[in-house]
Amino acid sequence: MALGEGRPSAYTALEQLMRERLGRECLYVPSGRIALWLAMRHWCRPGGRVLMSPVNDDVIFFVALAAGLRPVMAPLRPEDGSIDVDAVPESVWHGLSAVLTTNLYGNPDPVLELRSRCHLLGIPLLEDCAHAIGTEIGGRPVGSFGDAAGFSLGKHTGAKTGGILAVADPALRRPLERARDELLEPGGPLSEITYGVRPYAEAMVRGLRLAPTARAVMRRLGMEEREDIRMALRPEELRRALPTAPSLTGFNSWVRVDMHDYRQRPGLLRLRRTERLLAGLDTRLHAYREGTRKLLASRWAIPRPGPVQPLFQVPLLVEDRDAARALLARHRIVTGYLYDPPLDDYAGEYFTDPSPLPQAAAYFGRHTLPCDPLKADRILAVLDRSDVRPAPPFRPGGPGGTPRTPLQQTRSSRTIHVQAAAYGEHRAEQVRAQQNRVQPPPRDRAQQDHEQPGPRDREEQGLAQRSRAELAASVDAVDPADRGDRIVRQRRDGSADPAQPQTGRHAPQHSGPGAEHHTMELRAVPSSQDGTSV
Repeated sequence: MALGEGRPSAYTALEQLMRERLGRECLYVPSGRIALWLAMRHWCRPGGRVLMSPVNDDVIFFVALAAGLRPVMAPLRPEDGSIDVDAVPESVWHGLSAVLTTNLYGNPDPVLELRSRCHLLGIPLLEDCAHAIGTEIGGRPVGSFGDAAGFSLGKHTGAKTGGILAVADPALRRPLERARDELLEPGGPLSEITYGVRPYAEAMVRGLRLAPTARAVMRRLGMEEREDIRMALRPEELRRALPTAPSLTGFNSWVRVDMHDYRQRPGLLRLRRTERLLAGLDTRLHAYREGTRKLLASRWAIPRPGPVQPLFQVPLLVEDRDAARALLARHRIVTGYLYDPPLDDYAGEYFTDPSPLPQAAAYFGRHTLPCDPLKADRILAVLDRSDVRPAPPFRPGGPGGTPRTPLQQTRSSRTIHVQAAAYGEHRAEQVRAQQNRVQPPPRDRAQQDHEQPGPRDREEQGLAQRSRAELAASVDAVDPADRGDRIVRQRRDGSADPAQPQTGRHAPQHSGPGAEHHTMELRAVPSSQDGTSV
């Protein structure tokens, strides 16, 4: 056994620690992005459509494309960047193959509502829990609600490596384990040595204030590659990569950004360090929770109801984010985990379906200053002495959001009725008042007739008025594990469950660019075009 490789049995301790935390079957993977890749490949047919947040890491966007899926951008709530379930049009719901939560910075998405919707449509709910390893909803950990969840072991723990794929159905472990093993690439002594000395090198750099030199070295080692917040899209190369999906090979140059060892078989040093740090996670989570509490009490935060979560980053909303980042940088406080612009603005309509209501995502992405709770005292000391102002209130279509194109105006005209019904008549009055302040350009009679609410709008209004409790109650007694065997059986023989509507996985698939390349049917352990089972 080489120094740079650990035996699969070495994963057992990490898997058991997460199994005890989640109450679910857990499979070790070398990174969170590999966990999501395996989930998308197992539960979604190529050519399907996955609802996801536009304020998300661009790597996850490329993971979805590599899995042969069409990313569909969800409308968000402007106060915390969570998915706004009520603002998703019915036409979007019925074209989906899966829903992927983000739990951005550790703030939970409305997973009960999303699980209810997914159950009604017969599609899987996949949870991205990279930022949310300590987040709970009603005493139940995030990552235990959907069919599968991907965790990062490198963020809250500080291990900077490793991930977990948690699944509702224990019977799926064996095929997913085979798929993982065929994806892994061999490690090596140099990689393990680099990983081993990295914490000490970073500490020395901080002590000597050599941040620019350290950043140059990290770029050379593939640990930091972005010149801007988003990586370069390279649209022509991306178009040429689409026909290679589902496969990681054609998308490797995007998926590996800032983590070239994302699919590398871990060595014993990585595994032992990660196990030690994961065993002490509760102590770390307490520190994150206390720092979160301090930051949420500041004038730049919008506290959420319920108990304080141990957020990985606390999103403070400031008027000028770039100026605030520069201010913190002068005090040697680095601000990361920014996701701006939203993915639909970043990638365009060739590669994604834009959000029906993009203003909230643009507002949240533009004004969010992610702050490390472990540095809460230092951050607040700097901000309190400065003239950093809170972000202006969000106004749909106003200065807080991006100007809408005619296409976006048409799409959002229906969605505004859904939002008004969901938030109540008082909120509707606020929205109408804001719309009256920002007059759109003159429109002809035909365009006005086109934007009048029709039968579909009234149908969406009626659906939005159904309480979230009613939707959640429809599946409170149905755990995803109870239907795991049925989902796998449908994948294998192509049969449909007569109890489920013919939507989602069995609905017509994406017919846009690259659709002709996404016609293969997913099996329990499908083969990718790069010769590996994924």
